[in-house]
Amino acid sequence: MRKLHVSWWLGGGAAAIAATTLATNAYTISVINLVAIAALTAASMRFVMLIGEVSFATAAFVGIGAYGAGVATTIFQWPFPVALLVGPIVVVGVSILFGMTTLRIRGPYFMLIGFAFAEAIRIAFSKTEFIGGTSGMTGIFAPRFMDAWLPTFVMATVIVVLFALYAIEKTDFGKVLLAIRDNENIAKSVGINVLFCKVACFAIASFCAGVAGSLNAFVNNVISPGDFTFMLAAMALAYVKVGGESSIFGAVGGAVILVLLGSFALGLGAGEQLFYGGAIVLAVLLMPKGLAGLVEKLLRKLGPVKLGNGSAADPKAARKLSRKGS
Repeated sequence: MRKLHVSWWLGGGAAAIAATTLATNAYTISVINLVAIAALTAASMRFVMLIGEVSFATAAFVGIGAYGAGVATTIFQWPFPVALLVGPIVVVGVSILFGMTTLRIRGPYFMLIGFAFAEAIRIAFSKTEFIGGTSGMTGIFAPRFMDAWLPTFVMATVIVVLFALYAIEKTDFGKVLLAIRDNENIAKSVGINVLFCKVACFAIASFCAGVAGSLNAFVNNVISPGDFTFMLAAMALAYVKVGGESSIFGAVGGAVILVLLGSFALGLGAGEQLFYGGAIVLAVLLMPKGLAGLVEKLLRKLGPVKLGNGSAADPKAARKLSRKGS
């Protein structure tokens, strides 16, 4: 396993959690919750992209996670931890069946099937009176003692899940996923079960989308089929593209920036969609590799980084130093 930079995660996670405890304004808290859930949704979308696919089914899995939490809480009145996990567990089962059926094809065909699946699930939500039909579900509340700490719980949960995705990507399994993205025929030739790895990747990403849906239900207390259209997946893709798909930090950064821009755009009235859409277009045009690519470019311009023993991290500089020493 490659280095996980745990200290970075601890520092960044502590800062994010501190932000939830220091925020007192209801609007600020709602934006923080929205940022956290959007970041997890974007990271889920990006994880599927490790195998070279774009999954619009993400919207369906977020919806299933949300409705799972709603049914478990309002109808069956199950305990909060159980209600939180019901949706994601159901999502894993559905995603495995979906993945085994559809991941044999690639590219735009897989994307279109995901789009159709998301719309089919949305229509199923709206036609099922048991879960409120087009009106949706209300009264999805966490335990009363968690009212003051719910934003902190949401942020902590998101950070743990994001770190899990990051750690999985750093394992040999993550390397296999990248190999499949580059050329799955070569992966098959060395004995890798490509379909199994694809389905496993898809199930992991879908579980994370289900967690985002459950958290969304408890944060908003109200859900409806209109919350889980294909636009949800389209926005997750925008977060990834603006932030940069080369790193999970890019997906998170893109979600933070676009959610904050969206919150600002709400005050522009009729110009909201124009401003928001223009911001996405400009970001993609000016930063083809996203924020992550821009940061990498800036770091390269800073030159080789000196290590603790005085040698240079850059291989060319290291060779020059060795020749001087001889």
